[in-house]
Amino acid sequence: STTSSGSTIGQIDDARINNAESEPGNWLAYGRDYEEQRFSPLTQINRETVDRLGLAFELDLGGNDALEATPIVVDNTMFFTSTFSVVHAVDAKTGVEKWRYDPMVPKEYLRRACCGPINRGVAVYQGKVYVGTLDGRLVAINAGSGEKVWEVNTIIDTERNYSITGAPRAAKGKIYIGNGGAEFGVRGYVTAYDSETGEEVWRFFTVPGDPSQPFEHPEMELAAKTWKGGEWWKIGGGGTVWNSIVYDPEFNHVYLGVGNGAPWTRVIRSPGGGDNLFLTCIVAVDADTGEMKWYYQTVPGDNWDYTAVQDMTLADMVVDGEPKKVIMQAPKNGFYYVIDRSNGELLRAHPYVQTNWASHVDMETGRPVENKDMDYSKRAQWILPGPLGGHDWQAMSFDEAKGVVYIPAQDFPFLYALDAEFKATGLYKRNPGTFNLGIDLKNNTFLAAEYADEALTAKGYLKAFDPLTGEELWNVDHVHYWNSGVVATAGGLVFQGDGLGYLSAYDTDNGEKLWTYNTYISMLAPPVTYEIDGEQYVVILAGTGGPENFVGYTNDTAAIKYGNFNKLLGFKLDSNLVLEAPDVLDKTLPEQPELIASADELFRGEQLYNEVCGICHGGAAKSAGIIPDLRMMAPETHKIFKNIVVDGVYAGKGMAGFGDILNEKDTENIRQYIISRGIADKAEAEALESSAGGR
Repeated sequence: STTSSGSTIGQIDDARINNAESEPGNWLAYGRDYEEQRFSPLTQINRETVDRLGLAFELDLGGNDALEATPIVVDNTMFFTSTFSVVHAVDAKTGVEKWRYDPMVPKEYLRRACCGPINRGVAVYQGKVYVGTLDGRLVAINAGSGEKVWEVNTIIDTERNYSITGAPRAAKGKIYIGNGGAEFGVRGYVTAYDSETGEEVWRFFTVPGDPSQPFEHPEMELAAKTWKGGEWWKIGGGGTVWNSIVYDPEFNHVYLGVGNGAPWTRVIRSPGGGDNLFLTCIVAVDADTGEMKWYYQTVPGDNWDYTAVQDMTLADMVVDGEPKKVIMQAPKNGFYYVIDRSNGELLRAHPYVQTNWASHVDMETGRPVENKDMDYSKRAQWILPGPLGGHDWQAMSFDEAKGVVYIPAQDFPFLYALDAEFKATGLYKRNPGTFNLGIDLKNNTFLAAEYADEALTAKGYLKAFDPLTGEELWNVDHVHYWNSGVVATAGGLVFQGDGLGYLSAYDTDNGEKLWTYNTYISMLAPPVTYEIDGEQYVVILAGTGGPENFVGYTNDTAAIKYGNFNKLLGFKLDSNLVLEAPDVLDKTLPEQPELIASADELFRGEQLYNEVCGICHGGAAKSAGIIPDLRMMAPETHKIFKNIVVDGVYAGKGMAGFGDILNEKDTENIRQYIISRGIADKAEAEALESSAGGR
């Protein structure tokens, strides 16, 4: 049979996704099936055979930013996205591309998106492939031909910097999609569209708008009572659902994982206090109407960018002697939640990483008990978890039979300080041209030096965790904090890629590393596994980025060592394709142009760099290896620096102009600051080299 789009390829429907166990060789939906446990029943690759695993194919995708997509595999075809929302259909046995659909996102739109030109994948449903584009469109594509069937613009206010980076979900003849952009100051919502026509079916707003206007739906009247004082609707409010949306066929619910407030700081966003619904909530809505059924808020009055958009998993568990249908999540805030998905009742909330912002979650009230010593409104504080969370969007995996979850976790501290201008004047002005966080990004490097003796160490882990007892069963320490998602299998293995470029298989019983392969590429995306013609494959999209850009140069990551590449890598038993090792990059800093700025001008240049440039080009002007390192600029680039930064002559390459917020003098101060960093860092590197030679 064919759909109205005429495709016999990609014939996935609710019944197939709901019964994915009957066809374990496919990976039919974002989390494999509607439960989104990301656990595969395949066993050909197991503890005994994994040492025979080798590279079967590679596909160079040509980009150099983060790949974050989960491939969908159905009937021997694999569908996934790369940078700038480009969709690929690939032969899942050979890695040969069948077709490619480019939605032609303008490269300059990159400035309007938080964390690079990223996309976490597609939904495949009834002969069509659905993708949300970086510039806010939802596109339906013929799964057989790669031709566009329809597209809609999901953005309600084109003056605001909305984006889409998450994967759509498909169920009940509808496509569900949220958006991103909270850091720029937008208002979150999720929309359900008819899968055949693209017609809007319902829309659920996650935070209230202007209270002088009518409420869009009854839930907004409830939410508005929890926002007190201020003019949050002018700043945006936030609450974007930029990642996790899960459909539950048993209750006909769609669960929305809601993000952080805009700005981050609640004293600016809602100075009169209040919980600020539905920020950092899991919200259950009716799949057909969008009517709210229940909600649970993980962080009332969020103050730290503690999104609840991380992957959510459905499961059947025995809790306190009673069978329960639960939804589970390890959101950014560091506590792992087990919730009765029939009514939103909190069943468990155990810390899964280090947390110093709150001591515990009160099980009577369901609210975290905040640590008042970590109040950053008076002085800067190093807080765990930071805005990357104890766990971010990188997928976890749940083995329901064992009752064990495998989490790509991290301890990533961040120095929070209240926005300096607001602290001094009590006034806050939204800047539509850049991030609006309400924290002191401008002076972050100065504050980091001032509070250096209080700094905490960043670490990455792979953890096996019991959601009911809160017991850590084992953990694997990683050199780097920013690593890939995971997939666990009935073969007793959990696969994860890391920042150093190694894809590894660990024993699910004890975390012992049983196999590892050097891809030479830092990885973030989760692996998936499937079977064709009796052979099991493990595939991963390789390439890092995202918040890594802002943190800058850290450790000996593959991106720092070799540069960053975008590849699809496929593995199977007894394959021995050789992956060519790239050249190690020469990191020798060039001689810098003459430094002519005064101390005051350099101070101003550093503040502006931190506020405007560092988000992409790295803290202290040190790139993480993804976006160009400005200390390495050629003399010719220095000459046209103003044309690039102010006039936007490189807009077609993704570097839009900032003439709306930077004048020529400010731009020159930034350039002088970059020169100063190049001079200082070159001198430090030469001194270290000399010292090493002297020994």
